[in-house]
Amino acid sequence: MSRITVIGGTGYAGSAIVAEAASRGHQVTALSRSLPDAPVRNVTYVQGDATDAATLSAAIDGADAVVAALAPRGPLADTFREVNRTIARLTEAAGAALFVVGGYSSLRPAPGADRFVTDLSQVPAELHQEILAGAALVIEDLPATPTTLDWVFVSPALRFGAHVPGERLGRYRLGDDVAVAPGDGGAISAADYALGFVDLIEHGDRHRTQVNLGH
Repeated sequence: MSRITVIGGTGYAGSAIVAEAASRGHQVTALSRSLPDAPVRNVTYVQGDATDAATLSAAIDGADAVVAALAPRGPLADTFREVNRTIARLTEAAGAALFVVGGYSSLRPAPGADRFVTDLSQVPAELHQEILAGAALVIEDLPATPTTLDWVFVSPALRFGAHVPGERLGRYRLGDDVAVAPGDGGAISAADYALGFVDLIEHGDRHRTQVNLGH
């Protein structure tokens, strides 16, 4: 059993990861701005602001693994990268492993090819800022962390989110920084993304790298 802290534990991805980890008997702490309407049994919920370093430190202290499941929009639109850099710093200080919920656009269509994020011409302009901020974590921020921090950046398939919830199939495909379904981007439900995500935490065999989960 591991002690897992999920920052953003009531969001779309975060809540699914919390539920999956708790179902396997892990000791889970979920930090979020608001408490859930239907809390998962045996999960410790902490209401707090992820932009406050003291709040983050208290939630991360004693964890074996930290999950950063924050979205680069809304209240975090302008501070997303800074908050994640703080999470990385505190996770490294705690001697824990960091697992980050990423986005599709930071993946590549083929080995060695440019990342999708280099061409956003087909993406609505209002989404550019959050896409670029999310991709910057794995392109710039995480590689710049001390080598003593073990991190894994976990990108989902293109069709992933509350607007395309999907169903639990009980399976997933695991790839590296090349999309497992580059043709149409693929899809994955929150439940199956969480299944693969918690498998990554338990296996602990990926280090300072990007992976992606799809069907």
